[in-house]
Amino acid sequence: MEDEQSATYTVDDALLSSGFGRYQVLILSYAGVALISEAMEMMLLSFVGPSVQLEWNLTAHQESMITSVVFVGELIGAYSWGVISDNYGRRQGFLFTAIVMSGAGLLSAFAPNYASLMALRFLVGIGLGGGPVLSSWFLEFVPAPSRGRWMVIFSTFWTVGTIFEASLAWAVMPRFGWRWLLALSSVPSFVLLLFYVITPESPRFLCMKGRIPEAVDVLEKMARLNNVPMPSGRLVSDKNIELDEVSESATLLASVAAGSDGGGKEEEENDNIKEDEGSNFGGIKSVSKLLSPKLFRATVLLWLAFFGNAFSYYGIVLLTSELSNGNRICAKEEVESVHSNESSLYKNVFISSFAEIPGSVASALMVDRVGRKLSMASMLFTACVFLFPLVFSQADILTGISLFGARLCISASLSILYIYAPEIYPTSVRTTGIGVASSVGRIGGILCPLVAVALVHNCQQTAAILLFELVVFLSGMAVMFFPFETKGSRLNDTEGI
Repeated sequence: MEDEQSATYTVDDALLSSGFGRYQVLILSYAGVALISEAMEMMLLSFVGPSVQLEWNLTAHQESMITSVVFVGELIGAYSWGVISDNYGRRQGFLFTAIVMSGAGLLSAFAPNYASLMALRFLVGIGLGGGPVLSSWFLEFVPAPSRGRWMVIFSTFWTVGTIFEASLAWAVMPRFGWRWLLALSSVPSFVLLLFYVITPESPRFLCMKGRIPEAVDVLEKMARLNNVPMPSGRLVSDKNIELDEVSESATLLASVAAGSDGGGKEEEENDNIKEDEGSNFGGIKSVSKLLSPKLFRATVLLWLAFFGNAFSYYGIVLLTSELSNGNRICAKEEVESVHSNESSLYKNVFISSFAEIPGSVASALMVDRVGRKLSMASMLFTACVFLFPLVFSQADILTGISLFGARLCISASLSILYIYAPEIYPTSVRTTGIGVASSVGRIGGILCPLVAVALVHNCQQTAAILLFELVVFLSGMAVMFFPFETKGSRLNDTEGI
């Protein structure tokens, strides 16, 4: 009896005991709808830009800016929501993202002119920047042994969103126009607001902030819904859990140091918590932790990987329409009717979106078998192989196959990167770390339509594809130099890695 009272357990222990049950399925469903919403808002840029350009007589540069301004918003939002979520909770973070995204998304449909559309899409971008918050929130409910597999399954909701948006555009745009597409694409964000009241806070975040009773309440609800018993004993903050790659001796020393005070352990933890809740104006303290000597290498390489993956992914999505249009214009072929071109655009984007399904399957098979690093690197280098034939103009079918294969590989790499990123950071800066990395990725998204896609517009396809090849190759090299593998490791709550 005395042993039971003195026994302790951590959030990781409770998650292992619970397994992936009905509770996690509900968490996955909510986070999945958020990812579908994010994918739809991003994919509609492929359809809205050309239509708005025709309706308002915009230049090619102005059309590109409609896409780039969304990424500028995401750059700001990813950092801001990450800091808010690490300081005030995951739920607070994704509540504000849903409000901003749904409101600005719907209002975009009523934009009277180019300037107002740009402003509203910028706000949508700020909301979209909260995407990493949802992935961190879901991740913190998943047991470590199956984390890689379930995070890949989570990423397939993005694929569902891209396919659904292409289908929606195909059905709506020819009959009702781009305004209806913008309005209907905002619906999933309103669904998030509708069910927000029943979403739980991350027990790992609650535990880190010293809100132990609230964390226990969440874990007890999880155990009841999954029909499993709770671990016996008292929940404690797992601040001393290290990644498996850390040497056992270092972990032992850390444990001894933390436990040497005996009865004063709780007091020490509370002091640490108060320290964590200290001044963090503008997230400066959190960012400084990301660039501390122990995290510096991982952080910089992660930024390079996010930049390269985002630049390449959104570039390939945009090239699906730009290459066919560019080849037709540069070859001075007779331009078909606008309706025919639009129909071809919807078909090409729809078909290429399906590349993400085998991409998700490939990443699911690899991520927990060969590890995160090797999986990402192999996908990126394979993408280089698929892109190479496009250095010169090819027949439509070969262009389609090359873009399909490249998108398959880049989407798989990006899925695994979003699994790896939160695993390398401690809970106190996890969403800030992913948010800043995601912001760097958004810079890639901003530059992509302005640089690479502009080259295709100017009939410089060779230069554009060589640029993509270089970016993808350097991303693969950055991944190879990541400092450690996180396959099968527990999430880290300490700052020492």
